[in-house]
Amino acid sequence: MTANGILQIALFFLVVLALTKPMGAYMAKVFAGERTLLHPALRPIEKAAYRVCGIDEAQEQRWTAYAGGVLVFSLVSLLLTYLIMRVQQWLPWNPQGLANVEQFLSFNTAASFTTNTNWQAYTPETTMSYFTEMMALATHNFFSAAVGIAVAIAFVRGFSRHSVKTLGNFWVDFTRSILYVLLPISIVVALALCSQGVIQNFSAYTKAATVEGAVQTIPQGPIASQEAIKYLGTNGGGFLNANGAHPYENPTPLSDFLEMVSIFLIPAGLTYTFGKMVKDTRQGWALFAAMSILFLAGVFVAYPSEQAGNPNLARLGIETRATAAQSGGNMEGKEVRFGIANSALFTVVTTDASCGAVNNMHDSLTPLAGLVPLINIELGEIIFGGVGSGLYGMLLFAVLAVFIAGLMVGRTPEYLGKKIEQKEVKMMMLAVMVLAFTILGFAAASVNLATVGKSLGNNGPHGLSEVLYGFTSAVGNNGSAFGGLSANTPYLNTTLGLAMLFGRFLMLIPLLAAAGSLAAKKQVPLSAGTFPTHGPLFVGLLVGVVVIVGALTFFPALSLGPVVEHFLMWQGRLWS
Repeated sequence: MTANGILQIALFFLVVLALTKPMGAYMAKVFAGERTLLHPALRPIEKAAYRVCGIDEAQEQRWTAYAGGVLVFSLVSLLLTYLIMRVQQWLPWNPQGLANVEQFLSFNTAASFTTNTNWQAYTPETTMSYFTEMMALATHNFFSAAVGIAVAIAFVRGFSRHSVKTLGNFWVDFTRSILYVLLPISIVVALALCSQGVIQNFSAYTKAATVEGAVQTIPQGPIASQEAIKYLGTNGGGFLNANGAHPYENPTPLSDFLEMVSIFLIPAGLTYTFGKMVKDTRQGWALFAAMSILFLAGVFVAYPSEQAGNPNLARLGIETRATAAQSGGNMEGKEVRFGIANSALFTVVTTDASCGAVNNMHDSLTPLAGLVPLINIELGEIIFGGVGSGLYGMLLFAVLAVFIAGLMVGRTPEYLGKKIEQKEVKMMMLAVMVLAFTILGFAAASVNLATVGKSLGNNGPHGLSEVLYGFTSAVGNNGSAFGGLSANTPYLNTTLGLAMLFGRFLMLIPLLAAAGSLAAKKQVPLSAGTFPTHGPLFVGLLVGVVVIVGALTFFPALSLGPVVEHFLMWQGRLWS
């Protein structure tokens, strides 16, 4: 590692830390219905939206109705997105005359953007028209992010309320998420990206002659607007196939820094929102601290591993085996303008959150560096995580932590004045089991299939990692990939699409059920025996539970993939 690289990582973390409180305080006001600076301009629009849609913002919902709103809206928007892709050649804003999208790919993409996964088994600039990009995909970047935020707020209300049967109104929370949070910040970020050179137009693709005399096609399009919400909503789907490594999407080191901050902005802020809503900001900072420890641990495994490089490449040069080191570190699959430090940081940030955007090729990472994004997603993407999903995922582990602590001391576990009993624990464990069962089940069923074998870019443990990463990314709603898996086949489009839906909705429903149960409980007064959940002891316990419950579940599979590949690499064994 270099001092310059460490300084850049520290600067990034400090900026995120500085923005957490103001962002969180603002969102707490928004979801409490309190007046903000944007109310004079946006409140009339909000009220008009309720009138048009027939929504009574004063009417609250039980968890069943709240979950029903989530499912109905997601299903309708999924079908609409599928339809747009299937008929895009007859729709406007298609200057390249792109054909309709094939049915299996349309299903996969519709499921992907509905679940905030944004997995792309296609080359965007040769598959999706401008109309599809904006009306089907960019809108979903707002919709899926708003759903995640709404569910997180409902889950927090389960802790902040007592002796009630309602969690708020999904349609109100959803509307406010878009109108007051996602849309205004997206406009600011889009303009900032334009200032750095990210393009925004509706022009046809440009034909240019290269110095060799060949003709090169240079894509155009409304890129800046999609990039802003792609990062803020932790969506990740790129307008261009090279994603955040493309100069049209990410042209400068400053744009790279801004995009990484955008990924963590809302998830980090929601930890403070949580503290404000439960009337104890120390609780929010405890969650932030646990997330930060896990984030920094990932960075300082990935960064030195990439800086050390591949010893086998060094052995081809003048270095001896004893001093083997790839000169300059592992620059394979990376942009020179970002370098190793920012590439490693971006890798960790995008897989800590459920973003999935990339500024380097994960398939080219060294084995230990490739292990980090896999673990980040398999933990449930609770290290800041996706917008909303990171908070409710970490709260899930917080409940499990106090439950385990209660078992160790022989007391009924309590969290924020609520007794954690059988129903809540069952719902929490069901959500944890869905993640593990779906990832490992789909990966195990697929890894030996001939159709999947033909899609792999590598053999051996790295090939296993490609399959495992694919289903991990799908179930975790991340959307990034190792890059060696050619996933645009009927089988993979179908199974990955189903994995995305399972990973999103089979986790949301148990959590909302637990929130409904918690909201109905009476507040338990603090006593001398109450386990404090805002200090270093709880933070350490929470991190331990996340690692034990999350990481060890996948340890056997990871041992056969990136772990064994690391040791074989140092023995000089490579895989084509």
